[in-house]
Amino acid sequence: MAEFVTLEVTDGIGTIRLDRPPMNALNRQLQEEIRAAARAASVDSSVKAVIVYGGEKVFAAGADIKEMAELSAAQMAAIAGELQSALGSLAEIPKPVVAAVTGYALGGGLEVALGADRRIVGDNVKLGVPEVLLGVIPGGGGTQRLARLIGPSRAKDMVFTGRFVGADEALRIGLVDEVVAPDEVYNAARAWASQFTTGASRALAAAKASIDSGLDTDLHTGLRIEAQQFAALFATSDRTIGMESFIANGPGKAEFTGE
Repeated sequence: MAEFVTLEVTDGIGTIRLDRPPMNALNRQLQEEIRAAARAASVDSSVKAVIVYGGEKVFAAGADIKEMAELSAAQMAAIAGELQSALGSLAEIPKPVVAAVTGYALGGGLEVALGADRRIVGDNVKLGVPEVLLGVIPGGGGTQRLARLIGPSRAKDMVFTGRFVGADEALRIGLVDEVVAPDEVYNAARAWASQFTTGASRALAAAKASIDSGLDTDLHTGLRIEAQQFAALFATSDRTIGMESFIANGPGKAEFTGE
């Protein structure tokens, strides 16, 4: 049983909860437990959407520096890929994923949140990638996902300076998608996730795969990916249900099965 990360499923929404007081420092055990929870949420057919949440006070204040400081260059080279894939494992979940962020999301904590499809934050958050202040760079996907999300110039400013970004600036530059009162963060995330509990799960997965895979390549290849995903959905029950419901009753009334 995991010590620091749980997956709780209610009403079709899976909540991945980080719980390593006081600051949810991301040691290697917690990283691997995030990966395991992401896999569990991916394969559980009762989970239609996912929330990742660090609690009411903090999301995750970064890596466990005491643990990391003991590693040699050779040791880090051997595990750097695992670090990236663990912190980025939310991006591999083939379902809508929202990060519910309170307090601090720094370094690896922000890198975890960057793997979500949407970020909802409290108005008191501090976000950043301060690794340069330790003489290193973001190593859990931060240089890549941040630049793709907010653009290279803004990403370089954050990475080069290591400065913290507040809620208003984060919303303005597209780092987050919604700002609410701190005690409403989880509820707002749940409201967003609940839209998909009765949705066409295969279509949602195909949409996510098309967008994410397309961003990693050129437009021509991305269009081919989209065409393949689009055509494959014609073999699903939900496609039949959705189109027949539209013809008979108009849009928005289909009762999907997820198959």
